[in-house]
Amino acid sequence: MAKKPDYLGIVTQGSLSGGLEMRLNEKASVEDLRVGRFVVVEGKNTRFFSMLTDVSLSTANPRILVNPPQGDDFVLEVLSGISTFGTVKVQPMLMLEQNGKAQPELSPVKTIPSHFSSVYEATADDFALVFGEEGKGADNGYFNIGQPLNMDTPICIDLSKFVERSNGIFGKSGTGKSFLTRIFLSGMISKDMASVLVFDMHNEYGWQAISENKSQPRVKGLKQLFGADVVVFSLDAESSRARGLPDAHELYIGYDQIEIEDLELLKSELALSEATLENAYIVKEKFGPNWISTLLEMTPEEIDEFVETNKGHPTAIKTLQRRLNTVIAKTQYLKTRVNHNYIDEIIRFIQAGKHVVLEFGRQNNLLAYMLATNIITRRIHREYVKQSEVYLANPEKVAPPRKLMIVIEEAHKFLSPQVAKQTIFGIIAREMRKYFVTLLIVDQRPSGIDPEVLSQIGTRVTALLNDEKDIEAVFTGVPGSQALRTVLSQLDPKQQALVLGYATPMPVVVRARPFDAQFYQAVAPSSEIPSDKQTRQAMARKAQAELFGG
Repeated sequence: MAKKPDYLGIVTQGSLSGGLEMRLNEKASVEDLRVGRFVVVEGKNTRFFSMLTDVSLSTANPRILVNPPQGDDFVLEVLSGISTFGTVKVQPMLMLEQNGKAQPELSPVKTIPSHFSSVYEATADDFALVFGEEGKGADNGYFNIGQPLNMDTPICIDLSKFVERSNGIFGKSGTGKSFLTRIFLSGMISKDMASVLVFDMHNEYGWQAISENKSQPRVKGLKQLFGADVVVFSLDAESSRARGLPDAHELYIGYDQIEIEDLELLKSELALSEATLENAYIVKEKFGPNWISTLLEMTPEEIDEFVETNKGHPTAIKTLQRRLNTVIAKTQYLKTRVNHNYIDEIIRFIQAGKHVVLEFGRQNNLLAYMLATNIITRRIHREYVKQSEVYLANPEKVAPPRKLMIVIEEAHKFLSPQVAKQTIFGIIAREMRKYFVTLLIVDQRPSGIDPEVLSQIGTRVTALLNDEKDIEAVFTGVPGSQALRTVLSQLDPKQQALVLGYATPMPVVVRARPFDAQFYQAVAPSSEIPSDKQTRQAMARKAQAELFGG
C-alpha cells in the first residue's frame, strides 16, 4: 500500500502570474521546509505540480508582535499555528486535469486551484509521473541524475530530448560542474543516445580524476567506465602516459590547418588588431596554404621587400609574425607539417559510434585550448554539413549522420558577444541542430556568453552562482524566472543544481548522484579495464582494426 502523502497546508490566495500562497499546517514546522521542494496542490478537478519558492512568518494579529511572548513555552505553543503561522510561496509548474479522462496528460499551467485547496508533499509516484522512470516503457531515454532535496526517489531527465539541442552546465568554481558533466556524459554513453566529443582542458574526463571526497580521492574517467567505446586522443602524450592512461592516440596539428578565422577567435589573447588580421589575408593570398610557415621564416628585410611588391603594411606583418611565434611557443602540438589527418580519424571514430576525449595534458593554457578546439570543431562542422546535405537530398536511401554532442569548457571565451557571431561554436549553438551537432557548454561565467546564444540553450543545469549578472544570464529567455532566482541563490555549494528547460517537464532542484562505485555499476556493469598492459594494448589494436579494416 502506497504511503499517504504528508499534508502541508492550504492555499489561501495567489495568482497565475505571481504564484500561490499557502498557510502552513499547524503540525508542520517551517524549519523543515526548503525552497526548491516539489509539492502537489490538489484542486477540485486538477492536480498542480509545483515548486516551493519562498518561506515567511505571518501572524493573524499584528498586536502580538508589539509585545511578543518570551520564555513561556506554553503560550508559544498555544499561539503557534493559530495566531502565528508559516506562509509558503508555491509556484505551479504543471497541471494534470482529471475530468474523467482515462489517461490525463500533463500540460503547462493555465489556471490556479481554488481557495483552501490542500497542498501535499510530492510522492515517488508523482516524481515518476512528471519526470519519467529509467528503463521503463518504449522510450528508454530517461536517465537518473539525482534525487530531490527531501527524498531518495530518483529524478530522471529525458536524454533523447537532451541531445536534440545545445545545453549548458553552469556554476561558480568549486560547485562540482565537472562531476555533473560526467553524470550526463555517462548517461548519454551508456544509453547510446549520441556520440560525444569532449575537449578536456584539465584532463578530468578521459582517465581518473582527483575528487575532494577524502574517502574516495580518485574517481573513474569515461575510458575506465566504458573501455573501447571511448577513445582518448592526447595533445601531450608524455603527460597522458605519466598519468597512467593506456593507449592514448597522439594528435598533432599542422601550420597549414590554421586558418585566419582561428586567429580572429584569439584576438584578445594575442592582442591582434583588425589591421594585423587584414594583413594576414594579404600574406595568405600570396603564399597559399603554407603562408604561416613561409611568414615565420621571413627576415625583417624580406618582409619589407614583400610589402614593396605587394599590398600590406610592414609593421602589421611583423606584428603578425611575432604573434604567430607566441602561438607556436605555447602550443607544442603544432608542427610545420603533419602527414596524418588526425581530425579525419576522430570523425571516423565518431561515425562508428565511438566517443572521443581530447586531452590537453600540460598544454592546458587558454590559448592552446581555444586554438585546437576551434580548428577541430570547424572541420567537424564542415564534414557534418556535407553529410547532412547528402542525407537530406535522399533520406530514404542515405543514413543520417550520427548525432554528436561537443563538450567545451570556458565557453564564454568562444561565445562572448564580440565573437559569437563569427565562431563555429556560435554557429552550432544557433543552427547546427539541423546538422545533427549540438553543444554542451560548461562555464562559471554565463554572463560572458552572448544572450542570443543563451536563448538557444535547451536545458540548463545550474549549480550555485553568486554574481547577479551570472544569475540573470542563466535565466535569459525563461518566463517567470523571478521565483527561480530565490531557489538558485539558496542552493548548497556542493552537489545541488537547478535543472530546467527542454529535457525536463518543469524546473527541479536535484541532489546529484554520487559519482562512486554504485554509479559505476549502474551505468557500466563491466567497466573494469584489464590491468595487464599487453592485454589492454591487444584490445585497443583489435578495436582499431575492426574500425578501420586494418
